[in-house]
Amino acid sequence: MACPSATFTVWASAWLAGAVAPDDVLDALSPWAEAHDVQAADAATAHVTGLSAPGTPVSSVAFLLAALRKATPRGPGRLVLPAPGDVRGLPGPGPFSRHATAVGEGVVFGEAGLGVVPARIAEGVVRWTVHSLPEHGSPAEFVALGQAERDLREEVRRSASILTSLGVARHRPGVREEIAAALRARPASLWPVGMPAQSLRVLQHADEVEAILGAAAVDEPGGALSASAASARRAALRPIETAVRVARRAAVAEAVRVLVASPAV
Repeated sequence: MACPSATFTVWASAWLAGAVAPDDVLDALSPWAEAHDVQAADAATAHVTGLSAPGTPVSSVAFLLAALRKATPRGPGRLVLPAPGDVRGLPGPGPFSRHATAVGEGVVFGEAGLGVVPARIAEGVVRWTVHSLPEHGSPAEFVALGQAERDLREEVRRSASILTSLGVARHRPGVREEIAAALRARPASLWPVGMPAQSLRVLQHADEVEAILGAAAVDEPGGALSASAASARRAALRPIETAVRVARRAAVAEAVRVLVASPAV
């Protein structure tokens, strides 16, 4: 769930509100990849946005920002983190929803009628594909950040208890080091001045829980779990994975709300 879409949602929304400069958005994306390019998903979207059509030389993030500004002077973005069986926040069926679900993330700019999906296409290169959205999509889900934070903590406690009772959460040597290494390997997210402290706290907690989930999903050295035990482990981890997605969406939504309401510039 490493999420360049969260970075772009916050910074692009802040830029549309006049809170940051375009170069700030580009700098914020740099930890996720050395290069970022942009392409429209189809010829019709390319015509509307002025972005590169499939099969033509790619555009840049600067052109994407210009396209968003043209389509909606101030309309903020919204983070989506779909997964099979959990498609909350997607704007109805269509190419964007399928693409975002396959990748696991995306950004909806509802007022602009555009959706953006990042995907790593080569070492050090992320491509942002821009889709036109259905005119009448599903309403955005609202979850209060405080509630999302409490739910995430509760799911951590509940899942830990279930995994222990199932015997699939035994300590194995070096697991703490594995978790620490996973956190160190994550790109260092950059956030605008004025980013709410609670949003930062919840995003950090979500990263930590995700690293723990990665460790919990690994079989103990020397032997795989039985099919039934593996299935039980998967069922125990699924609710906490959902809680991580909900918490991230809520943290980003609150950050966007605050930054758009009180632009620094």
